[in-house]
Amino acid sequence: MAQIAVGQTLPDGTLSYFDDQDQLQSLSVHSIAAGKKVILFAVPGAFTPTCSMKHVPGFIEKAEELKSKGVDEILCISVNDPFVMKAWAKTYPENKHVKFVADGSAAYTRVLGLELDLSDKGLGVRSRRFALLVEDLKVKVANIETGGEFTVSGAEEILKAL
Repeated sequence: MAQIAVGQTLPDGTLSYFDDQDQLQSLSVHSIAAGKKVILFAVPGAFTPTCSMKHVPGFIEKAEELKSKGVDEILCISVNDPFVMKAWAKTYPENKHVKFVADGSAAYTRVLGLELDLSDKGLGVRSRRFALLVEDLKVKVANIETGGEFTVSGAEEILKAL
């Protein structure tokens, strides 16, 4: 599939996470994004250096500011299983607004056209690093990184677009 782009409708898909009661939940992307302003940002892998020390902390630190500009939901997506995402989320005790969701088999990442084959590094198929700003299922901003870069997909860039 072609890569998701500005102006397109965000495709539906199912992601999973553990709720506050430690119960495994599935969520439909459309159910959480319809009629709302949502940020979906993705990282190549939980616990990896750039993701853990730069990408995720930026969204956690800027979450209140993003919310003050009308953002309803902030989702961090990774091609990891929900158990890994739960463990990773616990490393950010200050987090109140970023929901860590799993795309374990990269099914949703493939629908977005944003898969990244890192098999040569022993990581299999992962997600490219990106940040999407979506309003009522329409993609308003699509900041998609090339390779392993971290230049356009951070919280600061999304704030500039708001």
